[in-house]
Amino acid sequence: MAKQQRILAIDQGTTSSRAMLVDESGTVVAAEQREIEQIYPRPGWVNQDATHIWDVTREVIERVLDASGTAVDDIAAIGITNQRETTILWDRKTGQPVAPAIVWQSRQTSPLIEKIAQRGMTDVYQRITGLVPDAYFSATKIAWLLDQDAGLRRRAEDGELLAGTVDSWLIWNLSGGAEHVTDYSNASRTMLYDIRALAWSNALLDDLRIPRSLLPEVRGSSAILAETDPSLFGRAIPIAGVAGDQHAALFGQACFAPGEAKNTYGTGSFLLMQTGEEAMASTHRLLTTIAWGIEDRVEYALEGAIFVTGAAVQWLRDGLGIIRGAADVEALSASVPDSGGVAFVPALAGLGAPYWDAAARGTITGLTRGSTAAHLARATLEAIAFQSRDVLDAMQADSGIVLAELRVDGGASRNDLLMQIQANVLGVPVVRPKNIETTALGAAYLAGLGAGVWRDRNEVRGAWEVDRRFEPTWSEDERASRYAAWQAAVGRALAPER
Repeated sequence: MAKQQRILAIDQGTTSSRAMLVDESGTVVAAEQREIEQIYPRPGWVNQDATHIWDVTREVIERVLDASGTAVDDIAAIGITNQRETTILWDRKTGQPVAPAIVWQSRQTSPLIEKIAQRGMTDVYQRITGLVPDAYFSATKIAWLLDQDAGLRRRAEDGELLAGTVDSWLIWNLSGGAEHVTDYSNASRTMLYDIRALAWSNALLDDLRIPRSLLPEVRGSSAILAETDPSLFGRAIPIAGVAGDQHAALFGQACFAPGEAKNTYGTGSFLLMQTGEEAMASTHRLLTTIAWGIEDRVEYALEGAIFVTGAAVQWLRDGLGIIRGAADVEALSASVPDSGGVAFVPALAGLGAPYWDAAARGTITGLTRGSTAAHLARATLEAIAFQSRDVLDAMQADSGIVLAELRVDGGASRNDLLMQIQANVLGVPVVRPKNIETTALGAAYLAGLGAGVWRDRNEVRGAWEVDRRFEPTWSEDERASRYAAWQAAVGRALAPER
């Protein structure tokens, strides 16, 4: 491959689309980003315009090529990573969306989840898909769209419509409508895919009355899934890597061996532990998911979602006004040696894994006359770390694997004090890479591997570089006592009926 060739990574997220150019050393050479408009038709509903998603994504691709002076002939492959579970329904012939995209955050299909439970199908879904039935996933979004419009249902049953997650929508448009495909990782998040049989589940499709003809073909995460329509860029470019955002981040962190784990710190946090070729059923309320499928080999992961981490810092800024910007929380927290006995459970939107208590409410305990804004800020950072331990303890119990280190990324991983607290709470090193934008980087790695830019994962691992390792400094006694105080605070935040 020519030295100058690059990989184009498309990171289509919930709030923005980004295009990034990565060279064969794994270095980001250019990036462009633009926000995506959100639509809130009713309380709890979150929609997007699928045409807008495509238009913005195409725009940032063109901008990054123009701004970097990169010729189309220098693009070896395209990698795609995407907001997971967001669902789009479109016309097979025209390619036009027939309804708003239902975003993963939307709760508008919750009544269908209740009906699944009433039919006694909850355990069936979890056994087949590895997922706890929730409006979060794609299955009930498709069913809801068809249930709400008899005309759409008729057209779906007549084979006139297609449904997919954002990766499928982008590939459809990039390929000029030639390919309706997805990868293993995105398929595993639909709540319709049998993650062990590696096939769409007829039983679940029948249960939700979803025609199989709507769904994409499932292909490898690091292989040539499609090619772009030559009219788009002047020549066909292979689309050689696809993964959902958290799976791409796991790959971007080079977590290739069982037991290797990453935590992405954003508005919430997503922890994934690679478990190899075994789909481990969780007994601690985690999700079992496909990490990726490469060269006819599918590997799995355990996942835990934490609803409020970075959002808790935003609340300190916007709700309480004790900091001016999110970056100020580090200095304020560092002005005191500890939280002074204050514990903050940021259940501002309920609690996610491993509690799954939507009725939990934010709780602050341990306040005294001596408590200050700094103590609350410090307790907020500790809460982010303690919630991560909750999930990682569950992962280790499910997998039988002892965590050796935690790799971190996302915006809050820049906070040195938070990363040190995280190491102290876990009792293992926390490792931050030089490039913390690992979601787009993972898409680039998958595409580069699929297109032959890198020969194998060892070469990919060589492109991943450490910025800093944070070693734990708390004693075992201090770690245990601090965590016990956290668990006591969580007990007060949980809904009474628990």
